[in-house]
Amino acid sequence: MASYQRNYKQRGLFSFLMGNFLGSMKIASWLILINTAIFIFSLFFGNYINYLALTPKLLFENYYIWTLLTSMFLHASFFHLFFNMFSLFFIGTFVEQIIGRKRFIWLYLASGIFGALFFSFLAYFLGYGAGELIFGAPGVMAVGASGAIFGLLGLLAVIASRKKVYLVSGPLIAIILQAVVGLFVSSSAIISALDFIVTIYIFISILFIFSGNPATRRIALPISLSFWLLPFVAIIPLVIIGLFFPLPIGNMAHLGGLIAGLVYGLYLRRKYAKKIVMLNRMIR
Repeated sequence: MASYQRNYKQRGLFSFLMGNFLGSMKIASWLILINTAIFIFSLFFGNYINYLALTPKLLFENYYIWTLLTSMFLHASFFHLFFNMFSLFFIGTFVEQIIGRKRFIWLYLASGIFGALFFSFLAYFLGYGAGELIFGAPGVMAVGASGAIFGLLGLLAVIASRKKVYLVSGPLIAIILQAVVGLFVSSSAIISALDFIVTIYIFISILFIFSGNPATRRIALPISLSFWLLPFVAIIPLVIIGLFFPLPIGNMAHLGGLIAGLVYGLYLRRKYAKKIVMLNRMIR
């Protein structure tokens, strides 16, 4: 009690309260705030995006090295931001509780950077002709935190492999269908109407996934999966679809982040074998 009173007198009420509040926030929550703030900033200062987004051609030819990091905190649209931060809140909070704050932030950043580098290398050297459908084009601009998030999934696929989670497939399927229909429809009215319908469906799906009513939850098309299977289900089908229809999804960045998370997960599993066994007994 004495230490609290001393801190209060030295720092003042506002600084004392904010310091304790912010200090108790999880790193995942901090990352969500930072990503959201940068997205809002980009709405007013979009001219700087070209210097912060990841473009393989600029990375290798103009040495835009910083974009390996800065692109992780940029998002192309509100829904892009929303889906990534929604995933980061649940997956990131869980991972942070397991491995701690320091390991979490280093894994997050390392997975995002490796995912960005993995994507850039493949797109720059193999993204020509048919390779563009799989790896992306050298001149394509990539942004988003999903490479880092897939690193967290990779870790969980190794150290919490049997834990069951739900993949909310409805919104993802809706976005894919929207992209496919957009290839064949030129009417702006139809595209706008489809965008409105997909938007409403996504919000309804997210609301209903937390519903206690099984009937309403089905609207979101949840699929129960073990953590070891989730990353592959989230990547492989999209790669196959991308061979026929171009999707605005960075599959190779996801794969790169996943590899980083898998490697770190294997390291932790080997170093802390007994703790990993205990963890899996607790979270089943």
